[in-house]
Order: sequence, then structure tokens, then C-alpha cells
Amino acid sequence: MLIDTHCHLADTAFARDLDAVVGRARDAGVTSALCILSADESDEVARAATVRAAWPEVRFAAGVHPHRAAHWNGRLDELTALIADRTTGDDVIAVGEIGLDYYYDFAPKDVQQQVFAAQVELAASRSLPVVIHARESLDDTLAILRAAGAGDRVRGVMHCFTGTLDEARRALDIGFYVSMSGIVTFPKSAALREVAAFVPPDRLVIETDAPFLAPVPNRGKRNEPAWVAHTAAFLAELRGTTTGELAATLRRNVAALLPALVPAGVR
Repeated sequence: MLIDTHCHLADTAFARDLDAVVGRARDAGVTSALCILSADESDEVARAATVRAAWPEVRFAAGVHPHRAAHWNGRLDELTALIADRTTGDDVIAVGEIGLDYYYDFAPKDVQQQVFAAQVELAASRSLPVVIHARESLDDTLAILRAAGAGDRVRGVMHCFTGTLDEARRALDIGFYVSMSGIVTFPKSAALREVAAFVPPDRLVIETDAPFLAPVPNRGKRNEPAWVAHTAAFLAELRGTTTGELAATLRRNVAALLPALVPAGVR
């Protein structure tokens, strides 16, 4: 039993064959997934109903991505109201993906920081975990998580982690989980494999980020939740364990952070 902790099933990439994608996931032993919704894209939010109908075990996270932060410059009250509205349903269990992206820098850093902090504060006030996007921005990301999250009040996961070993340690030091995607299977990801081997067993989760970042042997294709099984098998070998043992460990971790994704009888 595997869980995809980060995918974008409400993306238009899955509009034509969602039922088949879900069927392949189930056949691969993937029992549930966390579907990320861009909270300020109403068409994507509306497609969540289709995802829910196709895969009832799926749960959702909603947030404003740093790439879209410029739109909310000077509108933080509206932003907070939007995120509060998007996270009211029982099947919305996290705020995300949110964070800072200084690589693409689609919005000024100070604007990204304000938009990020507002969402972290909202998550902390509602006891919701956060799903963090941090690219070339870890210092500021961690500072905002500490400040806006009121110390240790906010919990969450570093989505699609690609940082250094030291950066992983710092994320772990504030109580966060570290998520590995298909990138860890890429031939040139030796440094990331060191991180994947280092992360403590009780802090590791995995994801696809589908439709992006398909793992080897499907690199370059549209990714889908079924292929989290490839990442799990790769990580099991890397960490010197079996796929079944790793799956059980990952399941316990998801149950601790995102319990709605794991049926009570199999935690």
C-alpha cells in the first residue's frame, strides 16, 4: 500500500483519461493521494469534484503558489479569505503548495514572502499542515515558517525536496517531513540520493508531483500516481530495505502528518 503525497490530478493534463489514471494507480497499490489545488484558479478548483468522484480516497490541499504571488500584492486580506474558503471542506486537509521560488522569481521576493506568510498564519490558526515549495529560498522559507507559524505551531512537508544535506537537516530540525519525488531516480541526482539515504525513517514521504517529474524508467513522459511505485522501489534499494518495509514506514509517516489519507485500520 503506497500513498502519493503530492500530485495535480485536477490539472488539465488528466482531463481526458482520469479514470484510467486512477485505475492504474490502484493496480500499482496506490491507495490514496493528496491532490494539490491552485486556490486562485477557479477552473482547477472546480475540477476537484471530478477527481473526488473518480477516486473517493483522494484528499486535497489548496494554496497560492509563489509563481502567482504578484496577483495578491497588497491584497492579503482577500488572499486569507480565499484560502479560508478553499480549506473549509472535510476533504481539504492541508494548505499548499505555498512557499518561495527565487529561481524563477515571477514575483518580487518581498511580495512572495508576504503572500507566503499570510498563508502560513492561516494554516497555523486552523491547525492545518502546510505543503512547502522552496526553490533557492530555504533561509527565508524557514524564517517565515518559524515567525508566521508561531514557532512550532505549524507542521508540514518540504515538497519535492532537491536541496543539500545541510538544508535537509535544517528542515528536519523544525519538525518538517522531507518528500522525495522521481528526481531521486535521475542519473545525475547523486547528491539528492545522499539526502534520501540520510532522512530519518520517521520523516520521509514520497510523491509524484504528477503530471511532472516522471521517475526512471518513465522519465520524460506525463507522470501519474501509479509511478510512485518506481520511486518507492528505488528508495527501498537505496536505503537497504524492502519495498514492503519502506511502504509500511511511509504509511506511518503519512498517518502522522496527513491522517485522512490512511484508513485507520492500516496505520
